[in-house]
Amino acid sequence: MDHLTRQQALNEAINAAHNAKVYARKAENAADNGDHQGRVPQLAAAAAAWADVSRSYTAIANALPEMQTGV
Repeated sequence: MDHLTRQQALNEAINAAHNAKVYARKAENAADNGDHQGRVPQLAAAAAAWADVSRSYTAIANALPEMQTGV
């Protein structure tokens, strides 16, 4: 198994942050739509979970060394 690099962890953090934004937007849209207001808690929970994943990958990236490029 390959080791996770700092850049890979940052990429995962960015992707997870994007997913958090998508689900937050869906929750906002559902809140504005009377027919879909029942979905707001689930969509908000999904947004929060993706935000947690993003923070976790960010913490991992911060703990990994930066790659050195030629000297």
